[in-house]
Amino acid sequence: MATDMRAAVLRGPEPITIEQVNLDQPDAGEVLVRVVACGVCHSDLHTINRAKGGPLPVPVILGHEVGGIVEEVGPGVVSVKPGDHVVVAFRPNCGLCYYCIRGMHQLCERPDNTARSATGERPRLRMGEQPVQQGIGVAGYAEYTVMPERGVVKVREDAPLETICLVGCGVTTGVGAAINTAKVQAGSDVAVIGLGGVGLNVVQGAKLAGARKIIAVDISDSKLETAATFGATDFVNASQEDPVARVQEIAGGYLDYAFEAIGLGATVRQAFDMVRAGGMAVVVGVVAQEVTIPGIAFLREKQLVGSFFGSAQLQYDIPRLVDLYMDGKLLIDELVSKRRPLGEINEAFADMEAGAVARSVMDPSK
Repeated sequence: MATDMRAAVLRGPEPITIEQVNLDQPDAGEVLVRVVACGVCHSDLHTINRAKGGPLPVPVILGHEVGGIVEEVGPGVVSVKPGDHVVVAFRPNCGLCYYCIRGMHQLCERPDNTARSATGERPRLRMGEQPVQQGIGVAGYAEYTVMPERGVVKVREDAPLETICLVGCGVTTGVGAAINTAKVQAGSDVAVIGLGGVGLNVVQGAKLAGARKIIAVDISDSKLETAATFGATDFVNASQEDPVARVQEIAGGYLDYAFEAIGLGATVRQAFDMVRAGGMAVVVGVVAQEVTIPGIAFLREKQLVGSFFGSAQLQYDIPRLVDLYMDGKLLIDELVSKRRPLGEINEAFADMEAGAVARSVMDPSK
């Protein structure tokens, strides 16, 4: 039996529209979640921009930062039950592949059941006879979603889902990049390039790790001001001065870590150039172009590493981050710039493109 629901559907370069979509009930090992809130993430904007260059193979429902309530579970599900509050993990893991058994769950080789995809044997989303793609594996800009059991993480019920939904991507990605990927050492000096939602979470991840100086780098004075709230100690407007020279000056010539949270080849190179010999540059942004790095720098033991989904152990890290928020040690309310009904999804992406928000959060019930 299918659930008839409202969803925000992207068909191509034209604006997203609100339409009726059919969602199948959960199969074995799956969970039906009522979406309470879904954050608007830059990764979804990448899909929209790709659609402007040509038609998508199928309609797609975006949205992956979901906080919700379990409505129904399929056969064999044991970790959650109806009524549980959950944060959706957009990249579930199998727990059994080469990477999972080595504790690198974010790199899982079998993160999903391919049969449930739009091109699989049994798509879960349809509009009439046409399959609909679950964007980034979730399709959170809808009233409901169906996820594999390992794609939902039970969280405490006193935490507001309309806020902690952001732990489903931006918070975990940013905080995890500092704590899990880089393993920032207490007393070290850190620079963060790009102060959107993810970059701000890198800032507070570095603060949680005990960094001495946290140097915020952006071209927006308002974003630099916001970074101060999240723990930044020094500020560089890259449109007014050379960010590499200024960061090195602030760090006394010995910057330990630099994080790139934009996704541009030029800023990846800046991050690499900023760090000292033996230092680490961490790429958190989605970089779509090649990056040129001077090979001789590797003889100085400079490291350039990538970070995906905060190198997180999702079933452990997500509840822990929610606890830190509830204990007042992690800022999430301050990330939410606007709350909007689902019908204003295009306005939410326009805000993001204009740099007017850290995060918008959509309410699919409105």
